[in-house]
Order: sequence, then structure tokens, then C-alpha cells
Amino acid sequence: MRYWRVERKSSEGQLDLGRAFDLMSAIGHEDVNAMAGAILKTVASAAPIVQCTIFAYEFGNRPRTVAVADRRGGRFLQDIADSYARHYYALDGNQSVIAPASSRQDCAIVLHQQASDEIAHAGYRAACYQRPNVSDRLSLLVQPAGDIWLSVNFYRDSAQGQFGPGEIAAIETLAPLFAHGAQHHYRLNGQPLQGAGPMMLASLRRHCPDLSKRELDVLRGVLEGLTAVEIADAMGLQPSSVITYQKRAYKRMGISSQRQLFALCLGPQAA
Repeated sequence: MRYWRVERKSSEGQLDLGRAFDLMSAIGHEDVNAMAGAILKTVASAAPIVQCTIFAYEFGNRPRTVAVADRRGGRFLQDIADSYARHYYALDGNQSVIAPASSRQDCAIVLHQQASDEIAHAGYRAACYQRPNVSDRLSLLVQPAGDIWLSVNFYRDSAQGQFGPGEIAAIETLAPLFAHGAQHHYRLNGQPLQGAGPMMLASLRRHCPDLSKRELDVLRGVLEGLTAVEIADAMGLQPSSVITYQKRAYKRMGISSQRQLFALCLGPQAA
């Protein structure tokens, strides 16, 4: 696995105007997957890629799928994206880029490469690489706001092997176009209204930075009014595991009840 900051380069060759127009037209489109589809078509000039996903990582929560596109059609990729968001996102190498300690405010664009054989976790590797027949992934990461990152992901079919240096260089040249297009689309169509849940969760993260991602996911469910069974179903866990994560989080924060949790979110002196 490796990641690096994209430096602006002078473009070589020409971008097909029809594909560029499709990409611009997809910004804010009512079809939620139009942006991923337009990016997938445009990037074909740089390298053979079979799938594209766009995820939003907001306020340290588990990722939300903004758009998907699969040359093979169907909702298979959507199911894979859902599985990633529920079970495996914390194992993703992208987390080393989007972690709060490495948060950037200078509109940097970062590329991260992660091949199937570099993933140690068998479940993650099977669900997100082997099952969809992916050998390599190149992720374009950009930060539209302080607590928000977008990830535009390009997936390589196993028959095509890993990305070559020339293909990566060609994608890197197009990266600013994709990054700015994805950011504008997110602001127009992909960004949900910031409800109480995400904002309160951000407050908890500031209060207790040691909370794990699983603990934060459980607390998010509690703040949204879900039961332990409903949270367990959303996270793919047993209800007993949810209760364990909740108790562990409460202990870290020095509280013992749901009432104190809400008080902690709403005011620094309330808890």
C-alpha cells in the first residue's frame, strides 16, 4: 500500500470533449450514480477500469455511498459498497490518510493504491476484492471540508493485473478534474443536511478522541434513537456486541446512561 499527494502537471494529449461534457453534466444530476458513471467513462482513456465508487467520510462516521458505477451492470457493486461500509471500512488503508491527525485544509488531492494481496484481513479481502474479482484499487482522496473526505475509487479486474506506472501517471493527470467534479457534485447533490446525529457525534469525538470507530458507530445509532437490535443489524453484529461497545464507550467518556450521553453532546457543562 502506498499513498502520495498529487502535484499538478501539464496534461499530455487531449481529453474527449464528449466525455468531459458528460462529466460536467453529471454534477448535481438527479440520478445518484451519474457522477460515478461519468468518471468511469472518462477514466477509460487512462486505463481499463471496471468499477468506480464514491464514498463520503463525514465527521468520523462510517462511510456513506454517494455513487457507484459498474461496467457489468446490476446492483452487485452497491451490495459490495454496503458491505464495506458496514463491516470493513476501518481496515481500509485510506484511514491512514483521512484520520483526524492527518487532516488537511489546503485542498490537497491524495492518491492511495491498495492491491488485493496487500490486505491481511481475510474477510475484507474476500468481500471487497476476491468476490467482485478485483486485483487492485486506486483511490483519489480529497477534503471538501474540515471533517469530511471524499474517496473516488477505481477498481481493476483480476484479469488485468495491477495498475502499471504509466496508467497511474495518466490517472494522476486527470485527478484534479475528478476531484473537483466530485466535490461540486457532493455539495449540490450528495451532501445531506447536517442533522443532530452527525453534529453530536463530532462533539463526542472532540470530547473523547480515544473512541474507536466501532464505538462511534454504536453511539451514532444510539443518538439516532435505534435499539441495540437495530444497531446490530445495521453493523452486522450481535446485539450483545453492540451493548459491549456501548458500555465501553460510556466508560471512556465517564458517563453511565443515555441521558448523560445526550447531555454531553449538547453542552460541555451538562454532563
